[in-house]
Amino acid sequence: MNIISMLRHFSLARFYAILNKEFIQMRRDRLTFGMIIGIPVLQLILFGYAINLNPKHLPTAISVEDPGVLARSIVVALKNTDYFNIVKTAGTAAEARRLLNENKVAFVVEIPVDFTRKLVRGEDPQILVEADATDPSAGSYAIAALNQLAQTALRDDLKGPLAARAPPAQSGFEVVVHSLYNPEAISQYNIVPGIAGMIVTMTMVLITAMAVTRERERGTYENLLAMPATPLEIMLGKISTYIVVGYLQVAMIFLMAWGLFHVPMLGSLALLSGALVLFIIVNLSIGYSFSTIAQNQLQAMQMTIFFFLPSILLSGFMFPFDGMPSWARALGECLPLTHFLRIIRGILLKANGPSEIWPDIWPLILFMLATGTLALSRFRRTLD
Repeated sequence: MNIISMLRHFSLARFYAILNKEFIQMRRDRLTFGMIIGIPVLQLILFGYAINLNPKHLPTAISVEDPGVLARSIVVALKNTDYFNIVKTAGTAAEARRLLNENKVAFVVEIPVDFTRKLVRGEDPQILVEADATDPSAGSYAIAALNQLAQTALRDDLKGPLAARAPPAQSGFEVVVHSLYNPEAISQYNIVPGIAGMIVTMTMVLITAMAVTRERERGTYENLLAMPATPLEIMLGKISTYIVVGYLQVAMIFLMAWGLFHVPMLGSLALLSGALVLFIIVNLSIGYSFSTIAQNQLQAMQMTIFFFLPSILLSGFMFPFDGMPSWARALGECLPLTHFLRIIRGILLKANGPSEIWPDIWPLILFMLATGTLALSRFRRTLD
């Protein structure tokens, strides 16, 4: 039948009947309808409010060994830039560096004990600023503000006799910035390890989200129920194979990261492997939970997308984590990818050990227990 003949026999009544049927089906499929509305709203909120390419109020530790008033002026000037949030006053420089290594702060500012004396003598003392450069873009604006600090911090203090020793065009001191862990600001050192976590999240959640729904659509679900196996045995049997798949994926990424991008691997690969097993199991448990909730593979895929979108945007993979507002950071802390990114970057770039990564290990254990319990409880209700 050609186009002209189809147009000649076109009926508005039949068209409206089919249109009405489609709207009824859409209304009945509440999950799909919710995704249609929810995903654009989620994207708008996250991109509009949570994403910030100019992060401020970055966590900072200071080590002030000079009790003079000029040192206090430096600290006040740091706060006034709005780029630094002083969360810890360390007693020693070593303690401040430990906070930096444990991902608790992004900057460490060290004012030496003889700062005021050298400044009065006109010896141009130095203030050392150590920055966590694992994410080069996170602190670029803050470092630029530090370079301006030397021109304005003591502008009101350098008056009278001190002005002769520090001319107006100078501050009398120098700010020295050391970019640690990625001194050359190579973006691949930050992105490539993050890709490993992102790919594991996407593939593991998606594959297992299809596990039970595929059984339903193929008509083999009844055979699964008839097997003399407990829900725990069925879940472990379905996800165990994919642990090996996840390992192979990450191994391939690491080989390419080392061969193509020369990403440093300073820490223990055995420790990273243990954390990787936990992260893979967490994502498999999340995907399996989705499969027990979804009625078909389309719904399972939609739930995966709805989970994957905030994981990319709020985990610190694409945008600086410290630049997001507090409510977005709180949501990001509820995502497994956020913690794994800290673990993998910390081990590879900082040579972190078990004590440094433990604050991000125990949340993954909680995620695994919670999602595993949810999956098992949902599966048992389905059996009834």
